[in-house]
Amino acid sequence: MAAREAGGVVLGKSAEKLFSLSGLFAVYKPKGPTSAGVLNLLKEKLLAEAGVQTNGNKRNQVLKIGHGGTLDSAAAGVLVVGIGKGTKMLRTMLAGSKKYTAIGLLGKATDTLDATGKVTEEKPYDQITKGDLENVLQKFTGDIMQVPPLYSALKKDGERLSTLMKRGEAVEAKPARRVRVYSLSLQQFQPPLFTLDVECGGGFYVRSLVSDIGKELSTCATMQELTRTKQGPFTLEEHALHEDKWTIDEIARSLEHCTSLLPDEPSHKKLKTEHPGKTAVSCEDK
Repeated sequence: MAAREAGGVVLGKSAEKLFSLSGLFAVYKPKGPTSAGVLNLLKEKLLAEAGVQTNGNKRNQVLKIGHGGTLDSAAAGVLVVGIGKGTKMLRTMLAGSKKYTAIGLLGKATDTLDATGKVTEEKPYDQITKGDLENVLQKFTGDIMQVPPLYSALKKDGERLSTLMKRGEAVEAKPARRVRVYSLSLQQFQPPLFTLDVECGGGFYVRSLVSDIGKELSTCATMQELTRTKQGPFTLEEHALHEDKWTIDEIARSLEHCTSLLPDEPSHKKLKTEHPGKTAVSCEDK
């Protein structure tokens, strides 16, 4: 039997196995690199293991792979990846539920709403109690209106708002939009720091949540750290493959294991029935 070809390249056994992979799996994205950078590194490692030589942009044509929702470079956690026909399922991941652990800092605001930005405001926070914070969280549960941050992946005239902001161009805030918070709880309160667990739907910005909580408490707040602990049925502890597991065999095993998770994901069913065709889809969570 003649060896199969992809992108004009003759495939060996490892490469044939790689190009036969199809479905969804999850990897761990550390703080630092962009989600696109993590995906490119994953792709390069797999193609190198398979012995596939590519030239320039042909790499993208050779291996079909994508991710289901950007994690900002300053954030860590679960990044869902689609390979082969699995890339067609990624939009469901964007719209589905996600869980995060976020650490907020009271008393300071930044232009990016997180620790990477410039401090724009400082206010006292000594008067705030754990009870005050817990009471405020109730206002941010359920269907709420949220203004997306200016530093975001949302676009104006085809360019990301964050790119326009970095160039110093004037950018108007996007209008508030309806987003969904399934659950929100305070895990730790050690002023000025507080830790939240959040489960939310698509299009939600944890940065904006932390900032809005600060305003509701008559002070200001900015997000210090963010970890995505779950996306759809994929959890950080059980499913996210660290870089040392980015091999063809490990991903094949993960795909086999994760196939059984997808049909039973409850958040997909909830979102499908409640606002068909109107779910806000964002490519950035931060």
